[in-house]
Amino acid sequence: MADAKRLPLLVKLVIITICLLLHSIGLSKAAAEASGGRKGKWKLLLNNTGVVAMHMALTHRNTVVMFDQTGGQIGYRLRRSYNGTRCRGSLNQACYAHSVEYHIVGNKIRPLRLDTDPWCSSGAFLSNGTLVQTGGNGNGSRRIRYFRPCGDSKCDWRQSKNELLDERWYASTHTLPENDRVIVVGGRRVFTYEFVPRLSSRDRSFDFPFLNRTSDRNAGGNNLYPFLHLSSDGNLFIFANRDSILFNYKQNKVVQTFPRIPGDGARNYPSTGSSIILPLNHRDKFQKVEVMVCGGAASGAYRAVERGRFLKGLSSCGRMVITGNRHKWNMENMPGPRLLNDMLILPTGNILIINGAKRGCAGWNNAINPSFQPYLYEPKNPRGKRFSVLRSNKIARMYHSSAILLPDGRVLVAGSNPNRGYEFRNVAYPTELRLQAYVPHYMDKRYHNHRPDNVSIHYGNNEDGVEYGEEFIVRFWLGRRPSNEVEYSAYAPPFTTHSISMNQRMLKLRSKNMTRAKDGWVSAVLEAPPSPYVAPSGYYLLTVVNAGIPSISHWIRFINA
Repeated sequence: MADAKRLPLLVKLVIITICLLLHSIGLSKAAAEASGGRKGKWKLLLNNTGVVAMHMALTHRNTVVMFDQTGGQIGYRLRRSYNGTRCRGSLNQACYAHSVEYHIVGNKIRPLRLDTDPWCSSGAFLSNGTLVQTGGNGNGSRRIRYFRPCGDSKCDWRQSKNELLDERWYASTHTLPENDRVIVVGGRRVFTYEFVPRLSSRDRSFDFPFLNRTSDRNAGGNNLYPFLHLSSDGNLFIFANRDSILFNYKQNKVVQTFPRIPGDGARNYPSTGSSIILPLNHRDKFQKVEVMVCGGAASGAYRAVERGRFLKGLSSCGRMVITGNRHKWNMENMPGPRLLNDMLILPTGNILIINGAKRGCAGWNNAINPSFQPYLYEPKNPRGKRFSVLRSNKIARMYHSSAILLPDGRVLVAGSNPNRGYEFRNVAYPTELRLQAYVPHYMDKRYHNHRPDNVSIHYGNNEDGVEYGEEFIVRFWLGRRPSNEVEYSAYAPPFTTHSISMNQRMLKLRSKNMTRAKDGWVSAVLEAPPSPYVAPSGYYLLTVVNAGIPSISHWIRFINA
């Protein structure tokens, strides 16, 4: 009888033990999701893009333009060469495409034709969505090219009859707030800037002593591809090597000289770190402008490579507010050393640092130890808790790789070729033609109940776009009540090459009113940016972010009245 009485007790103990074990497993799984669920994942899209994506740009037609130098083994043949002759059976490089257009939805490639060499060139978008592309090498060093995206797959590159005034190889370009123009700054052994298009035949290029002063002639320059950011006061922030200024390009005048960024080493090509301007916010009327510079090469890295030594890259990042009267670099360290890295602003306002290497510098086979792990930087977190390490890639993305943000929230990653030609065997880092997408954690299905869906934008009186300061309406569906943290961002997609994302900027827009109906539809009245100094006119990606989970982005155009 005593044994019979003890049996239920044993059963209870077994049940309690099993429950505790299951609960423990559940907690472990939850902890794993909490710690590892934010790492994201990688997806292979194509095995062969046909060209190395040395340069890449997202268009408002939801296509991506990629192009390389006009040389090497190419995957797509043209029907006619650059001079118009038939390419039947020809092995001439002029009979192969050196540029392609990638269709995001169809995951397909369309070959394009480039007539002159855009190797290590620059670019920016005009207000109508046309990509203006400037400079390059050899016969392309003074060329101006245009690509206006279309919906019928019949558009192609068009080369302007006008030329640049100076050769522009490794120069930078930025869209200007007025007259639908761009400024082109620098180039190899070129210490000038100029404007495109020229307003008259008498226009000239302007000497720029800052570039001459920051040039390290024994290290390949270290001030090529200078970082350019438009401040909300209309002046241009320019960073080269380790120094930076605020420049009034209308008066050809330096209006502010900033402190030198701390630490040894340089940040610009061929040291090749990267830079972004942190999201501008309506809460301070877009007046606080803060830049960030990350990574680069150690002092002497360029010469060390010539002797077979690959010095460890820089781990440091610097942030500095360039508006106001107090200017100081606030330094912090990434999880590891990095150069040849791309920096992208995600729809959440966080910063993705992706691609690159850990040792050496830019140039042909000048870097080793690929940086496979992307970093996420959360600028609103306390210092010391801003960086986290994301899911590791398995493909080395070294010199001549690039990355851009797509409207659906993924990050397109392509390119890498540290070799002088297209080399696929018997080299340390083969030419890379595979196309990947990095998929951030916020795209997981588990967040779908929080994700704003079916977003639509309703303009005011002008069907061409939203005028500065004008109100417009955004509608979206949300299955549950919106959080207290619904944000609306407008993002200017960059032209990316050589770790520099030209013209990238994000604005946090003001919501004047938001209402939710019983059926889940939400309407928000938003206010456009106040001026082209805050947001140069053109196409932006508008995103609704609910509790850190972004919607699919939709194109909006800001225009002058």
